[in-house]
Amino acid sequence: FCPTFLRNATAYGVSPRLRFDLVLNNLVAWAFTTGKVFIKSDGTPWRPIVHIEDISRAFLAVLQAPRELVYNQAFNVGRNEDNYQIRDLANIVKETVPGCEIEYAKDAGPDKRCYRVDCSKIAETLSEFQPQWDARKGAQELYAAYQKVGLTLEEFEGPKYQRIAHIKQLLSSGRLNENLRWKTSAPVTTAAS
Repeated sequence: FCPTFLRNATAYGVSPRLRFDLVLNNLVAWAFTTGKVFIKSDGTPWRPIVHIEDISRAFLAVLQAPRELVYNQAFNVGRNEDNYQIRDLANIVKETVPGCEIEYAKDAGPDKRCYRVDCSKIAETLSEFQPQWDARKGAQELYAAYQKVGLTLEEFEGPKYQRIAHIKQLLSSGRLNENLRWKTSAPVTTAAS
């Protein structure tokens, strides 16, 4: 038994259960569906981001590492250079999605959720962990995926890919109880369902 704690930066990237409430996924989806990279803050907040494939690489690196390196250790998963200000992510998206513009919310101010994460420990301890993604490459991947599936604004704003909205829908339909437990056996859903 070897407990190890991985604290992921904010995930992004294509997955079977894509989430649009994650910053880079969200900004690219706004740009693709509306032609605008919509920013709800003043753009100054910092966010650490990491691609889902790089999160998987971190888990593999921990599983393959000698026990004495990872036993009872906590690692921030990501890279120091992948701490971005929201406005910098917006500019990357603008350069990726043709013809889009950056738009700030009318009441945009600083977001209280502003943080950077030091990921030095994972880089220094687990040399096998070699992230392959950055925001630009991730934005390009997301844009290509949204093109391929023909993402619509209705899908983007709907509950299927917005975690809180999805949970509220499950609560109102009676599938979840007030403790967020399934009321009955729920069928396993796939990306196609």
